Amino acid sequence: MEIRKEDERDFKQVYALNTAAFKTEEESKLVERLRRVDGYISFVAVEGEQVVGHISFSPVTLNDEETRFTGLAPMAVLPERQKQGIGSRLMAAGLEACKQAGYQAVFVLGHPDYYPSFGFKVAEDLGFSCQYPVLPTYFMVLELSDGSLDGLSGTIKYHPAFNEA
Repeated sequence: MEIRKEDERDFKQVYALNTAAFKTEEESKLVERLRRVDGYISFVAVEGEQVVGHISFSPVTLNDEETRFTGLAPMAVLPERQKQGIGSRLMAAGLEACKQAGYQAVFVLGHPDYYPSFGFKVAEDLGFSCQYPVLPTYFMVLELSDGSLDGLSGTIKYHPAFNEA
């Protein structure tokens, strides 16, 4: 399996993959919108000619101010290929790319049984809330640069593309 940056040739397969994984086209349409965002980072897992996994990151704001933080969303693996380490490999490649791009922290709205294994912590415990009404344990953060969150707190907002219909 190859993990590589997503490119134009992957568009249709990434769309289909996200639709299959989330059982709706909403995340697929979100990825379509996010591709135009400055600072967007995206990787695919490919076996042969088939895209079997996808992960993307886009800039977030803190208290409506620009930051060097990013939000992970969405991440998907074909349903029949889940629990085989594909997500972990995508996560490793994506987090490394975020570090290389100068991002200092990654926020995620996701399952509290999955993301802590990568070092994510409950964001509320560090003084951060999500713009969306979610249970605090589902909103997490991972520092990519030690101390980058020190002295900061407030509301994290995802790119406006997340709110478009």
